Amino acid sequence: MDMTNINQKTAEALLSIKAVFFRPEQPFTWASGIKSPIYCDNRLTLTAPEVRNHIENSLAEVIRNEYPEAEVLMGTSTAGIAHAAITGHILGLPMGYVRSGNKDHGRENRIEGKLEKGQKVVVIEDLISTGGSVLEVVAALREAGAEVLGIASIFTYGMKKGLDRMAEANVKNISLTNFDVIANVAAQQGYIKEEDIARLIAFRNNPSDESWIGK
Repeated sequence: MDMTNINQKTAEALLSIKAVFFRPEQPFTWASGIKSPIYCDNRLTLTAPEVRNHIENSLAEVIRNEYPEAEVLMGTSTAGIAHAAITGHILGLPMGYVRSGNKDHGRENRIEGKLEKGQKVVVIEDLISTGGSVLEVVAALREAGAEVLGIASIFTYGMKKGLDRMAEANVKNISLTNFDVIANVAAQQGYIKEEDIARLIAFRNNPSDESWIGK
């Protein structure tokens, strides 16, 4: 498996369908209040069949190579559900998903789909920034008795807070592409100026320091 090639091709694919937006001059504000020069909407991959095929086949390749013992795929709710379903179909593996909270009716499940104690699970996530939501999913699966082998995700920012949280929770993550690769490909293809790369990296390294905005 050539991860460098997957990183590059995934970055090109996401940029080609405008799933990644760059606005260093007019930053996006995330739900957390963080101002960001970049916004990534991986849901757009689902409506672009060629890109979707690349994403799902690459996730399948990551699971075959990095998590060969995987018995069940579990998507994060809601963005990871479709990717877990399609990748599970490619691999012939069962899939389910984990809600952000317990259902308030019926059986009040948080984990949807059959999961046996001790089963080896890979979590499918679309995007990782600070890592909080995906680690809640990992915790819920571990609490249910699953053995979480790790995460397969489409894109990661590589923020220190996220990396530290993953290490603390002892969770491995393999992403199809990352912030640095996307920034470099975007500059090569003219989506952003070469000098914008430093501003993007400054944001990624310390999101709470907004001095990059005025540069």
